[in-house]
Amino acid sequence: IIMINTAAKSIKLERLKKVEGQIRGIIKMVEDDRYCMDILTQTRAASSALKKVEDIILNQHLHTCVVYSIKSNDEKDQEQKIDEIMQIISKMRTVWINK
Repeated sequence: IIMINTAAKSIKLERLKKVEGQIRGIIKMVEDDRYCMDILTQTRAASSALKKVEDIILNQHLHTCVVYSIKSNDEKDQEQKIDEIMQIISKMRTVWINK
């Protein structure tokens, strides 16, 4: 397992806490029977923020775990990393197609 640098971890946690706050705000909006379009605007913002976290995590994975695997010359690990990436791309593509 690759150690994650503290700055990168801090950025992800900061963004996730922001999303957490957005979700709490959305819950309050629903509890307060706020206007549907206002709620939808906030859900889109939270979803977008969460996608940005996904981008950061995937980028970090490619630049750490995948690079380490390539440099290790461990073919089994390299195949595993390729399979993992293909699985996540397939899942993301399914989401893109269903939109």
